[in-house]
Amino acid sequence: MFGLTVRSTAALRQANFRAFSSQISSLKERVAELIPAKQAEIKEFRDAHKNTVVGSVTVDQIYGGMRDIRGLICETSLLDAQEGIRFRGMSIPEAQAALPKAPGGEEPLPEGIWWLLLTGEVPTAEQVKQVSAEWAARSTLPKHVSDMIDSMPKTVHPMSQLSAAVTLMNSDSSFADAYNRGVNKRELWKYAYDDSVDLLARLPVAAAKIYRNLYHDGKLGAEVDANLDWSANFARMLGFNTPEFDELMRLYLTIHCAHEGGNVSAHSTHLVGSALSDPYLSFAAGLNGLAGPLHGLANQEVLRWITALKDEIGTYEPTDEQLTEFLWNTLKGGRVVPGYGHAVLRKTDPRYTCQREFALKHLPDDPLFKLTSQLYRIVPDVLTQHGKTKNPWPNVDAHSGVLLTHYNLTEMNYYTVLFGVSRAIGCLADLVWSRALMFPLERPKSETTESLKAIVAGKAE
Repeated sequence: MFGLTVRSTAALRQANFRAFSSQISSLKERVAELIPAKQAEIKEFRDAHKNTVVGSVTVDQIYGGMRDIRGLICETSLLDAQEGIRFRGMSIPEAQAALPKAPGGEEPLPEGIWWLLLTGEVPTAEQVKQVSAEWAARSTLPKHVSDMIDSMPKTVHPMSQLSAAVTLMNSDSSFADAYNRGVNKRELWKYAYDDSVDLLARLPVAAAKIYRNLYHDGKLGAEVDANLDWSANFARMLGFNTPEFDELMRLYLTIHCAHEGGNVSAHSTHLVGSALSDPYLSFAAGLNGLAGPLHGLANQEVLRWITALKDEIGTYEPTDEQLTEFLWNTLKGGRVVPGYGHAVLRKTDPRYTCQREFALKHLPDDPLFKLTSQLYRIVPDVLTQHGKTKNPWPNVDAHSGVLLTHYNLTEMNYYTVLFGVSRAIGCLADLVWSRALMFPLERPKSETTESLKAIVAGKAE
């Protein structure tokens, strides 16, 4: 159960975990089998090419957010400007087709993407079931974390609450304890793995508790059921109990999990982890980055913009002419059209596409979805004519809020928490491999404007 207890007591929870342990150690053991070969591959590659230049850096890139500078390794996912994200080489449609589903379901289980990101292998249905069982068995939220969430004023943003809860969980970090005991750094990945599993197991409990405290009666919608998958348990705790919403959560939590290593949440987690901070502290940093309006808050910005559109025009069924005029007024007012464009992608985000396909199947007549589809037809042409957007196509944020609203999860301030629960999968998988490969402390070189001018002047001479 993803509740404050699995069944009725912590002792029974421990008994459940011991009963599963002989079966569920296989994922950790499989990662252990893969590590030596990967370490050897990287050593051979570095020894042969350590002085090979792989790119150049311009002044504009230095001032422009380090866009397109190749400067870190993330083994778990790679973002292609034309194809979108690939999870260990698999596109979203490929992952949707290959990863195990819940009985009677059609969307991939996030437990499967966790296995894929860690191993590069598609798990069996039984292996995914074992991951679900392990996460359920380890889901008890420490009492001091639960008490802290309950003590939060309702004026505290749900992302601030989640970040604080994750930070506080580090009080029983296996990784921090192992480091303090002087465990060999080659073995630290095992403790990063253990913390990561505990965090993934507990995160939906904390997130659901925050939701129920802020927007409902303070009681979880259900306790964790060891027979349900991670997404279905999360849905029950939030208070939703329909097969369609379960499927939406499986899709949402899978496709938001990773977007290579350079985005704010992934890189923040990676950077803080490189200081050998434990996974709790590292991912809390990632959550704080995700909470920014230029990152994880974007989906609620889309809904606010669409609401303003509806209020100004007076209907969810505007004409194409009315919509085009509203778009141009937005752009001429110095504002952006939220949900469109991406720092890397140069085509429609595949994460948008799979959500659109979900909507076409489950809610084709939803007024908000129909408006979103109309925007999809019109916005790219307007942005292209405007001429200031490299990518006029929709990203993942253009659609996710529409789906959540349809199923009556309407509290927009909470949407980034859902994003955070999903993003933990990718950030923590990368963190485990970073410790397994013993990546060093990150410390890029910075310059002042004056020192940079001197460098440029020296090159010009």
